[in-house]
Amino acid sequence: MLLYAFDRPVAATYALFGAVSLAGLARIPGTGRQRAAVMVRLLPVVCFLVVLGTFLAVRTWSAVLGMAVVGFCLAFSSAAGPRAAGAAPGLQLLYILPSFPPYLPHTLGERLGGALAGLLLLIAAEAWILPDPRVPTYAARAAGAAAEAVRCAAALGRPPYVLTAPAAARARAAAESLRSSRVPEAERPAGAGLRERGLAHTGLAARTLLSRLRNLPGPPTGREPRRAGLDLLGAVRESAAGTATLLRDGREPATDSSELLRLRARNAHTPADLPESRRRQAALLEVADAALALRTAAEIALRGRGAHLDADAADRFWYVRESTVRLWWHRLAAHAGPRSVHFQNAVRIALALAVARTVAGLDSLPHGFWAMLAVVSLTRTTAVQTRGTVRSALIGTCVGALAAGTVLALAGGHTTVFAIALAPLMLFTFTVGPVKGVGWAQALFTLVVSVVFAQLSAVTWQLAEVRFLDVLIGSSIGIVCGLLAWPRGAQDELGRAVAGLLRACADDVESTTAAVTAVGRRAVPPGDEEHRVRVTLVMAESAYAQYQSETQRPAGPGPDWQATVMTGHHVLWGAGRVLGSADGRPLAGGEAAGLREYAARVAAGLRRAAAVADLPRGSRDGRSPGGPGDLLPETLTPPTEAAPPDAGLLYFATTAWLDSLTADLETIASGPAAARTPG
Repeated sequence: MLLYAFDRPVAATYALFGAVSLAGLARIPGTGRQRAAVMVRLLPVVCFLVVLGTFLAVRTWSAVLGMAVVGFCLAFSSAAGPRAAGAAPGLQLLYILPSFPPYLPHTLGERLGGALAGLLLLIAAEAWILPDPRVPTYAARAAGAAAEAVRCAAALGRPPYVLTAPAAARARAAAESLRSSRVPEAERPAGAGLRERGLAHTGLAARTLLSRLRNLPGPPTGREPRRAGLDLLGAVRESAAGTATLLRDGREPATDSSELLRLRARNAHTPADLPESRRRQAALLEVADAALALRTAAEIALRGRGAHLDADAADRFWYVRESTVRLWWHRLAAHAGPRSVHFQNAVRIALALAVARTVAGLDSLPHGFWAMLAVVSLTRTTAVQTRGTVRSALIGTCVGALAAGTVLALAGGHTTVFAIALAPLMLFTFTVGPVKGVGWAQALFTLVVSVVFAQLSAVTWQLAEVRFLDVLIGSSIGIVCGLLAWPRGAQDELGRAVAGLLRACADDVESTTAAVTAVGRRAVPPGDEEHRVRVTLVMAESAYAQYQSETQRPAGPGPDWQATVMTGHHVLWGAGRVLGSADGRPLAGGEAAGLREYAARVAAGLRRAAAVADLPRGSRDGRSPGGPGDLLPETLTPPTEAAPPDAGLLYFATTAWLDSLTADLETIASGPAAARTPG
């Protein structure tokens, strides 16, 4: 319409590529309405990019510098979560388009008007044409997990006081439904804001609560459970039911956490008589702690800073005290270094775009933005993937160029046929291309751009030849930059990140146990071990997320990276529980010495696992020296087998935490097969 009704070719070009950028090149996750909401928030960013690209195109050096800086910033924005990562390639195109000559700042109004017109039409189409069905939100999944916890707590409160196999299987399935890999990207709480962090914490607390309930030891043989323990289970059931209501309906629960806090304190200060009963009592306190964390995290997710935090939760939910700007600073600063896969990808893309813009500017490459578009769309996180993608893309582009050249030669200068064919051709391209793969997508897109430019100006069949040349140049630049900048992607970085995480975990285990067993016990562990675990956990999780999307060489079974990442969460949560498990009784000398010895062996196992994670990929197998089968020291035996008869709750709480980390090490040592075994 802008071209034929108003004779505005510049506006028409920007309208078309504005829609194509966020509909075809971008991969914003979610339903149509969710994508539309993201696009609305991106409108100011689009305007800024068009203005900046227009004025920096005055000189080649300024255009190259702008391309490097903007390319890095847009690629680095993937650290903000899947929505930002999905929108980044489309935004790259919206900056690339105005940054090419001719330098025409007087057309800025048309450029902005065209881009906004195309995006507004796209937003309307996403929101109202063929709307996608709604999928369960993460809060709804967490509500389902909380409801399953209610059923588990109810079953544990009546004979035989243990879960049946079907009930344990349901609890396991509810916990697994909260794994990031099983949640649609649009619903994952991956942002850096307060509510997103609270929702992520809610999922982790729900998984922890279900695990603790599933593994709760029964009462001693021939003995009825203590009434105080049954009352605590009842309070856990009521708290979880209120959390489920809060997450599902957003309504204020009928009960607060005061009763659960009171019963937890009563249980903590009234030790049971038998060691087996005290072990169950310590496990019940862990259940109560997870239920309290679940309620608090859910309130943060729904109410933000209006959530009520008790004194014990202040450190665990540290982010509530931070401003939104500080939270985003924490997220971005954690990735502002060469050990972050987000930083590596941003450097790789920025370098390739700057080189492509330099080549286009110095050689006056016709339609040079196609070369840069090839850089954005074909460059992958590993050199192996980039080579495979480029091979398919070049074949597809060659086929598409031949088809486009034939069409342009046959049609001559008759643009009416192109105007009629464009809409169905674009529908076919953006429907079939993503499904069939890169080769099909490039072939069809080559045909689309040829039809588009045939309407904007007089062209010949040689336009298809130029398209193929540009894609070849852009692909070659992408391959070279991929070989120079971290060519193995997350494959090596994940090993280093996991090794750093496990070493930080080992230090935290030792410092926490030292604080627990010290005379005049302190409330928090010394040093900055907990902060190190948090930072290294973020790095390991982001590397693992990218690793899952990459084609691995060599393919086949490898280390159970997910188990190592979960170990970091278990260290963080367990340390907080242990430090808050005082029952007023100091540890005896023998108990403290036993715990310190056990913690030292667990820390040695974690450091051994870190050393294995740092090995080259080809050495990480059970047959190599130092392989996963050698992770555990020979004497890593839990001392709970012979617990002192008068040991208190603090002893059993600490031992239970170290037991769980021992189980994590055994899972890591067993490899992926253990991860697939129910348990």
